[in-house]
Amino acid sequence: MTEQAVEFHNPSTLAATNRYSHAVVVRGGKLIFVAGQVATDAKGELVGKGNYTEQSEQVFRNIERALESAGARLDDVIKLTYYIIDISHLPEVRDGRDRVVTFRHPPASTAVQVAALVNPEFLLEVDAIARVD
Repeated sequence: MTEQAVEFHNPSTLAATNRYSHAVVVRGGKLIFVAGQVATDAKGELVGKGNYTEQSEQVFRNIERALESAGARLDDVIKLTYYIIDISHLPEVRDGRDRVVTFRHPPASTAVQVAALVNPEFLLEVDAIARVD
């Protein structure tokens, strides 16, 4: 991802962020939309039952694999959306994420508490948007 093609903005007129960007400007390139990923391994088996950190780590491994299949990497991510059963566990979700990726430029991000996901054992789901040349 070239610096001129993508700009990450955290203006001083907004509150400081916790490892995300308030705005991302994209010029040209190819956008990749990754469907919501949950904590399953390649066989479809749940990883990290009852553990937000372990599930988050698996979710980001799955996002990484989906991006690689499309010719991108985690550092190309410009937007993440988190769907979490209990938002009080957001710090654990971030810990799991940080075990897999340290973004050079944190993407724009949204976290939402939801009543349920497709499987009651899933604690979170994350979708991503990436940009590559």
